[in-house]
Amino acid sequence: MRSPVTISTAAPFDPQPVLDGLPHRPGVYRMLAADGLVLYVGKARDLKKRVSSYFNRGVGPRIALMVGRIASIETTVTRSEAEALLLENNLIKAHAPRFNIVFRDDKSYPYLKFSEHRFPRIAYYRGAPDRRARYFGPFPNAWAVKDSIRELQKVFRLRTCEDSVFAHRARPCLLHQIQRCSAPCVGLIEADAYAADIDRAVRFLRGETDAVIAELEDKMHALSAELKFEQAAAVRDQLGSLSRVLHQQAVDTTGGDTDADVIAVAVEGGHACVNLAMVRGGRHLGDKPYFPNTGGEAVDSVEVLEAFISQHYFDQPAPPVLIVNAAIDVAEFEELLGAVGRKVQILRQPQAQRRRWLEMAETNAHLALARRLAEEGSQQARTRALVDTLHLEPDDGDPATLRVECFDISHTMGEATQAACVVYANHAMRSSEYRRFNIADITPGDDYAAMRQVLTRRYSPVTRGEARLPHLVLIDGGAGQLGVAKEVFDDLGLDPCVLVGVAKGEDRKVGLEELVFPDDRPPLRLGRESQALLLIAQIRDEAHRFAITGMRARRAKSRQSSQLEDLEGIGPKRRQKLLARFGGLKGLHAASVEDIAQVQGVSRKLAERIYAQLHGTA
Repeated sequence: MRSPVTISTAAPFDPQPVLDGLPHRPGVYRMLAADGLVLYVGKARDLKKRVSSYFNRGVGPRIALMVGRIASIETTVTRSEAEALLLENNLIKAHAPRFNIVFRDDKSYPYLKFSEHRFPRIAYYRGAPDRRARYFGPFPNAWAVKDSIRELQKVFRLRTCEDSVFAHRARPCLLHQIQRCSAPCVGLIEADAYAADIDRAVRFLRGETDAVIAELEDKMHALSAELKFEQAAAVRDQLGSLSRVLHQQAVDTTGGDTDADVIAVAVEGGHACVNLAMVRGGRHLGDKPYFPNTGGEAVDSVEVLEAFISQHYFDQPAPPVLIVNAAIDVAEFEELLGAVGRKVQILRQPQAQRRRWLEMAETNAHLALARRLAEEGSQQARTRALVDTLHLEPDDGDPATLRVECFDISHTMGEATQAACVVYANHAMRSSEYRRFNIADITPGDDYAAMRQVLTRRYSPVTRGEARLPHLVLIDGGAGQLGVAKEVFDDLGLDPCVLVGVAKGEDRKVGLEELVFPDDRPPLRLGRESQALLLIAQIRDEAHRFAITGMRARRAKSRQSSQLEDLEGIGPKRRQKLLARFGGLKGLHAASVEDIAQVQGVSRKLAERIYAQLHGTA
């Protein structure tokens, strides 16, 4: 139910007619500027009271600035505050209003996964969990997952290998030799015993460490009483490993079954950091800082925390306890999160170990914000130095609008040629805008032809008005590559003055690069201390990295496909079955004739021929 109210900009905005028509019902409101731009999106339990509060005296300078720009207000009445939260989040993502505190969508959190198998595998997992496996998490970062996997390997000796590898082992791997795996692949542990270790690992992750230790002690004593001293010694070693792991975590452990998120906000002027620390099973898993877009306006910790909770837990599962350091309305947010299926308890003044967690999170929030401000200042200085050095003209003279694109060509002796384009804008590399171009129909190793092809493909849309030309185009190469780029721009009718070649210096030493121009300007050597050159080198190196990784992936895929396609008697269907059975060319190489013959549609005679061709004995 939408009720837009538009006020003419010929006179100052009079909010009273709008306020008089607002109901005492939940909903979402949108503050709009004269040009229709959405300034702010908010939700309310009572639209009339909430919107009216913006026009009372005593609002902060940030809100006063926004109110001075309002030309119209739109409202949408919802059936509940939960529906208002849903709509508010959708509108914030759609419009990114300047006066909202907006948290950028991040990748999904990683999990530790126990696979569905007779001998389950522990593995790092990122994505949407499904019901066919068990998951522990989420974790704040990949390092925390991998560290937990290492701990579980030390204590419970669980397998981490892929199922395709597990199914074709003939002898234990190195992990068994260094006592990190019990080698179920070759039958060195029974399924029941392995399942018991899996169960103990899960309970350990949930914080039930005392019960796990007691169970292992009982098992060790029982084995000793039965005179099974070798097995008792193995359990003793397991207890020792578990004790060492717990000792390392003593500072972070409550000894109870505790799942909590610790959220600390640090604010400095128009910048803010939200540090999220995750505690699962009483174990502190690490921190993750978030830096919201505040529009450069001064904010306070309460509104930052309110925005984070509303946006973050709309998409992510919430633990039963949230520990926070800002004075938000606890009852309101507990009720709001409960309405969208996130039943939580919010603590503002925790005690004991939880208080230490919060203090640690606050310290990390301030450190992360200081580091971010230092990095941003340095990066902004580099951008400004580049603009001044090359006399560039970003939009409205603002260096933040400067857009730089850099190209690099990569191949191996002419094989799998690939071009890469990376983008620098708003003082940072923009990985979401990177592009790779597969180069075809050229003489292998002809970098000039490859550069001509990629630039033509990339900038042809500019001539059709479908894209904008960046302020600067960097070409990784000297006068030759730059000459090709100039020819392409001349053919397309584009201004070649945006082109700059980056020629490697003497002995390829960093800081000795020369900048080469397409006009009569002489080459420019800026020197190692130049902030502009440091930024150019950063962009150039990123283009080189992106090109090489893409080329290697393409080359590996090409080599694998070509070797399989060269096998006699193997068509697309059999090739697909072989790859599915052995998990790839590497697994097929390791398979015996008997293993290959077990694939549907492959006879013993064909299996022998495949084996011979793969191993060069045909």
